[in-house]
Amino acid sequence: MKPIFVRGISIQFRLTLAVILSVVLMLSNNKLEPYRQSLSTLLSPIQYLANLPGVLLDRSAEAFATRDMLSLQNKELMRQQLMMSERLQRFEHLRQENDRLRALLGSPLHMDSRKVVAEVMEVASEPFRQYVVLNQGKSHGVFVGQPVVDAQGVVGQVTEVSEFTSRVLLVSDVTHGIPVRVTRNDVRAIANGTGDIDEIELRHVAKSTDIVAGDLLVTSGLGQRFPEGYPVARVLSVKRDDGQNYAVINAQPLAALDRIRYVLLIWPDEEATEDVADNLIETSVEAQNSQASEEPQ
Repeated sequence: MKPIFVRGISIQFRLTLAVILSVVLMLSNNKLEPYRQSLSTLLSPIQYLANLPGVLLDRSAEAFATRDMLSLQNKELMRQQLMMSERLQRFEHLRQENDRLRALLGSPLHMDSRKVVAEVMEVASEPFRQYVVLNQGKSHGVFVGQPVVDAQGVVGQVTEVSEFTSRVLLVSDVTHGIPVRVTRNDVRAIANGTGDIDEIELRHVAKSTDIVAGDLLVTSGLGQRFPEGYPVARVLSVKRDDGQNYAVINAQPLAALDRIRYVLLIWPDEEATEDVADNLIETSVEAQNSQASEEPQ
């Protein structure tokens, strides 16, 4: 006959075992990274399978679109194309003028970088992390630290890469920081995430710094991670308290972080930039040698 009340493992033993396992996992975190990437690669087909109903639904909606709706969309796209063409014409003029000014100053030109469109497969399910999973991975050339943007501005950067997918940490995450500058006066600062998807903040900015609400923040190019000039956020409010050493500056990210579906992965063209710099150095050396040879003996 079995006893009614059976004494199991004590709570103290369970707690001790849990603490020991936690310490072991913390100490072996770096060694587990290859296994974590392999597990992510193995789970990639499941992510694609989970994303399949949404893809089929979108394709079904497109297939059943009415002729009138397509006609209206076509007219709207034609109107937008004309507007964008007019802007591109003005931008081309500004680009040529900018190239001439840079040539006069002797500074290297900004080279076009490689860009690839990626689709968001998964949104963060963790309460304290803000990231998305893309359908591009190591097999497509994606690397850790790669900048990611959308049609409005900077989205974040790649933090984990598997064979077919990659994880992008959003600029609004509390662990994310990005060097920025104010387009109005070139003031530089660091924009940090707050955990709120619609807000980032500039920390450790002196109260006397000339930053006002409405200023546009773009990437400064410092840190060699994000190329210079990409829009990041727009300043919402600036509070200067006499009892504080720094101003409290809040800004709103320009990228639609809460509804992104397609993003751009950017490969900064480092080799082309190095070639331009080498050409400038060679030109400078040749000019100095020519000037030295022309001096009277």
